[in-house]
Amino acid sequence: MVLPHPDTDQDFALVQRLRRAGCVFAEDEAALITATARTPHERDLMADRRCAGLPLQHVLGWAEFCGLRLRVDPGVFVPRPRSRYLAHQASALAPPTGVAVDLCCGTGALGAVLTHHHPALTLHASDIDPASLDCARHNLPGAHIHQGDLFDALPHHLAHRVDLLVANVPYVPSDHIALLPPEAREHEQHRALDGGDDGLDLVRRVSARAPHWLAPGGHLLVEVSGAQVSAARQAFTDAGLTCRVRHCPEQEATVIIGTR
Repeated sequence: MVLPHPDTDQDFALVQRLRRAGCVFAEDEAALITATARTPHERDLMADRRCAGLPLQHVLGWAEFCGLRLRVDPGVFVPRPRSRYLAHQASALAPPTGVAVDLCCGTGALGAVLTHHHPALTLHASDIDPASLDCARHNLPGAHIHQGDLFDALPHHLAHRVDLLVANVPYVPSDHIALLPPEAREHEQHRALDGGDDGLDLVRRVSARAPHWLAPGGHLLVEVSGAQVSAARQAFTDAGLTCRVRHCPEQEATVIIGTR
């Protein structure tokens, strides 16, 4: 995305205001706010919210992810740049006309990438959070949307029929939540961040039940930190999945892939 540089006194004033509020990329953020706002008054309100510490994506009402513009409502987990690697890995494994599930879908960012590259894919997306599902319905037209806790949300007829299961579950250890940037810990739901004592509570829950839902040869993909690889691999192996690890140093992203 090519952003215009500020060329008016109002533009420069907005940049300076954002800088004083601590926004590192103030010029880019000012351009995005100006391009998104429909009126000068809305522009001022958006600037107020950003300077008050709200995530830029919540201020704009959208986030860019893998070239797609996705709706992101206040309080909803913002898709992270590092998760682009998970999206790319999932897309590379997705069958053109198979069945895919975006578990803990949040805004539906991963599912949106999958259906963008594989429009004939049958996609199911689920999340426990109603606000997230409102975004997912907007971002995933034509997908089957379900509300509930992990696999409890899915229709029973999907058992042993899922070719690709992608689950970007929380993996931050509980005692690391306080170390996250204020944008995340103060403006995103705690349950979208907290992965339990070692960060892998939900990874274990998902991997343990995944074989019941995966088709023969189907894949489960999750994102973890580099320090969690050994324990995450053990969880996949304990569930009977063949496991491999993919890592992208440039994006500091690690993906665990399990195959039934």
